[in-house]
Amino acid sequence: MKEYEAEVLEQYDMEVKSTRKIRGAFFCDTSEGTMLLKETHISERRAFLVYTVLSRLELERNLRVDTPVFTREGGLLVTSREGKRYMLKRWYTGRECDMKREAEIVSAAESLALLHEQMQCGASEGGVSGLSLCPPAGRDPIEEMERHNREMKKVRSFIRTRVAKNEFEYLYLESFDKMYGLAEKVVRRLRETDASALYRRSVEERRLVHGDYNYHNVLITPEGTAVTNFEHVRIDIQVRDLYYFIRKAMEKHHWKQKLGNKILEAYEERRRIAPMEREYIGLCLAYPEKFWKTASSYARSNKAWLPEKSFEKLRTAVRQTEEKSAFLEDLFSMDLSGRKIV
Repeated sequence: MKEYEAEVLEQYDMEVKSTRKIRGAFFCDTSEGTMLLKETHISERRAFLVYTVLSRLELERNLRVDTPVFTREGGLLVTSREGKRYMLKRWYTGRECDMKREAEIVSAAESLALLHEQMQCGASEGGVSGLSLCPPAGRDPIEEMERHNREMKKVRSFIRTRVAKNEFEYLYLESFDKMYGLAEKVVRRLRETDASALYRRSVEERRLVHGDYNYHNVLITPEGTAVTNFEHVRIDIQVRDLYYFIRKAMEKHHWKQKLGNKILEAYEERRRIAPMEREYIGLCLAYPEKFWKTASSYARSNKAWLPEKSFEKLRTAVRQTEEKSAFLEDLFSMDLSGRKIV
């Protein structure tokens, strides 16, 4: 550990017995148990908000989460001499959820349902109570997808003006009409099903989402599952977390319907998915998000030097759109455009 990081740990009222460096962080064996010291870019206000949510989940609901720890001075963030900002969090001895093991994927879905059951800001019963400070709300899903669609069109317009095009740009133009057409159909279906009403109800009920629920943030420990990295917690449609987790799992398992069904069933053993929520998950999966995300990343990149992986990501996004067809039809009774199959 560098001198700067050691100075950071000195700001906490606990004995640090040993440290071990991992990617972007340090495991710390302390008199208060295992901790994780990690660089962060969030504000003190956001850190306190995360603490408020997680401390309630930990103390009132006995959930295993990575609650931040206060310094001697009563802060949650420490800035080192080199200008980096750090947060110390409670941690657990275990490993990341292995996406090659179906049992662990199913267990992570169960843990997400349990988390959602308790994550309601200001709830008097069955949720996180007494929160005077709540996270802000996410975006309306229709407005968000419309913004994504505009970004895809801007990227196409830019590429068209380039005289010497690279392989990424040729593939983008070749695939654009089909992918953008699909995106427009999904947005149209979201309007028809009034997804905004689902969003408004989630805001009114102050339902919280993890915001980044993937296998990196689910730890498998001898005592059970722990969920970490709540820096993106917000008020939003809760099954958005489930959609994101399903997409990540399915991309690694080539949209295997049987596994997708197991994930949904495991989640519903703890928290029922309403018909509108189920359709919302299906529509989010039908939307070509990876195609948009790759295009958005390209727009911010150095066009003079495009990494090979960018082309591969785009090609994968196009290919996986086709793989999703049977999955959506089987589990959500809809085609790729999000249209319900009668």
